[in-house]
Amino acid sequence: MTDTQGGLRGWTAGRRGSLSRLRFTSLRLRLVVVFALVALTAAVSASGIAYWLNREAVLTRAQDAVLRDFRQEMQNRAGALPEHPTQDELQRAAGQMAAGSQHFSVLLVGEDAGGKRVYGNSDGISGFSLEDVPASLRTAVNKRQKVTDSNKEPYHLYWQRVTEHGTPYLVAGTRVIGGGPTGYMAKSLEPEAKDLNSLAWSLGIATGLALIGAALLAQAAATTVLKPVHRLGVAARRLGEGRLDTRLRVSGTDELADLSRTFNNAAEALEKRVAEMAARDDASRRFVADMSHELRTPLTAITAVTEVLEEELEAETGSMDPMIEPAVRLVVSETRRLNDLVENLMEVTRFDAGTARLVLDDVDVADQITACIDARAWLDAVELDAERGIHAQLDPRRLDVILANLVGNALKHGGSPVRVSVREAEDEVVIRVRDHGPGIPEDVLPHVFDRFYKASASRPRSEGSGLGLSIALENAHIHGGEITAANSPEGGAVFTLRLPRDVSGLAEDAEADRHDGEAGRAGNGNDGHDGAGKEGS
Repeated sequence: MTDTQGGLRGWTAGRRGSLSRLRFTSLRLRLVVVFALVALTAAVSASGIAYWLNREAVLTRAQDAVLRDFRQEMQNRAGALPEHPTQDELQRAAGQMAAGSQHFSVLLVGEDAGGKRVYGNSDGISGFSLEDVPASLRTAVNKRQKVTDSNKEPYHLYWQRVTEHGTPYLVAGTRVIGGGPTGYMAKSLEPEAKDLNSLAWSLGIATGLALIGAALLAQAAATTVLKPVHRLGVAARRLGEGRLDTRLRVSGTDELADLSRTFNNAAEALEKRVAEMAARDDASRRFVADMSHELRTPLTAITAVTEVLEEELEAETGSMDPMIEPAVRLVVSETRRLNDLVENLMEVTRFDAGTARLVLDDVDVADQITACIDARAWLDAVELDAERGIHAQLDPRRLDVILANLVGNALKHGGSPVRVSVREAEDEVVIRVRDHGPGIPEDVLPHVFDRFYKASASRPRSEGSGLGLSIALENAHIHGGEITAANSPEGGAVFTLRLPRDVSGLAEDAEADRHDGEAGRAGNGNDGHDGAGKEGS
C-alpha cells in the first residue's frame, strides 16, 4: 500500500512538474502549437486534395465503364427488338443486358402493338422499377432534341448519381434511335464507396501521424532553439542578483551565439563599471571617514577653547572686550556647527559602509520620548500624547537620534506647538510628529530626506548640517521601519515614524553581515550622534 501511495505521489509530482514547465515555457508551447497547426493544415489540405482527385478518378472510371457497356447493350439488345415488342421480349432482352460484365439492373419500357405500355425488368417484379428513376432524368431521356449539324441524334444517354438507403447508385437512361423501347440502368457504387472510405481512413491516419511527427519535431526544434534562451534568462537573473561574474558558454556562429557574445560583453563591461564605481565609492567613504577622524582631534581642542570663551561671555565680570564679543560668539556658534557636521558625516559613513548596528533593549516608548525632549529643554514647546506601557525592542540611542531630529526639525522650521503622539498597531509602533507651521511645499516633499538638501537655494547656510533627517531615516531603516513626510489637512507638516516592536532578527542579520567583513569598510571614531540637523521644509 505504501509503495502504491509513493508511486501515486511521484506520478502526481511529475505531472505537476510537466504542467509547470508548460506554464513557465510558454514560448515552447507556442512553437509546438504553431508547428502542429502548420503541419495539420498542410496534411489536411494534401489529404483533401488527394481524396478529391482519387474520388473523381475512381467514380469517373467506374461510371465510364458502366455507361459504355449500357450504351453497347442498348444498341445490340434493345435495338434488335421490334418497334412494338411484347412484354416477354422486353423481359428477355433486359435479362440478357443485365448478364454482362458490369452486372447492372435493367428496366426496358415500350409499347406493344395495342398501344399498351409494357415493362421488362431484369430483377423481376420487385426489382428495379420506373419509380426508382429520378423524374428529372426521365424527362431528359424522353425529350426529343432538335437535330442540327452539331447534334446528330434526337435522343441521348443521360445519367445521374443518387443515394438510396445510404448506398450510392449510378442511374442512366436512353431511347433506341429510330423507334423502340426506352432503357434505364441502375448500378450500385458501393464497392467504389468502400474503396474511397478506406482511402479516407488511410489519409486520416496519415494526417494524424504527420501531426504527431510535427509535434515531436517542433518539440525538438523548440528545445534546440530555446535552450540557449533559457540559459540566457538564467544568466540574466543571476546578473540581476549581483553575480557580475556570470558568463555564457558560446558555441556556434548563429544569431543565438551572437546574442550570447553580446551578453558576455555587456556583463564584462558592467562588472568593470561596477568595480570602478565601488572602488570610487569606497575611496570616497574612506576619505570622508578619514577626514572626519582627522578633524576630531583639532576640533576637540577648539571645542575646549570655545567652551572657555563661552564661559567668559556668560560671566558677569565684563572681562570680554565688547569689540571682539560678536566675533567670539560667531566662533562658538560655528564650532558647534562644525562639530555636529563631523559627527553627522561619521554617522553617515557608518551607514554607507554597512557597519552601523543595533544595541537592542526593551524600551518604554513614552519614557524614551520624554527623556529626549527633557534633555533638550523642549518640554515647554512640545505636547506629548503617549501612554506609558507601550514597549518595543529598539535601540534607545538610535531612537533618541530619530526623535531629536524630527522634533528639532519641527521646532526650527514649523510652528508651535509641536505635538508628538504614539499609537500601537498590530506589530509596530507609530509615532507622529506634527507642527503648526506653513507646511512643506509640494516640490520639496520628495526631497526632505535627501542629504544636504536645502529648501531654498538662496539660503545655502543654515544652523544645521543638512543631514539630520537623512540620518533619522537611516536609523529607522536599520530597525526595519520607515519615516514618511506629509502635510496635514489642518495645516503644518506631519512626520510619521513606523517601527516594528521586535527587531531582534534584524540585529542578528546586521551582526552576521558585520562578521562577514563589512566592518573593514567603516571609518574610525565612536558611534555617538546626538542632535538635530536642519532640513528644508
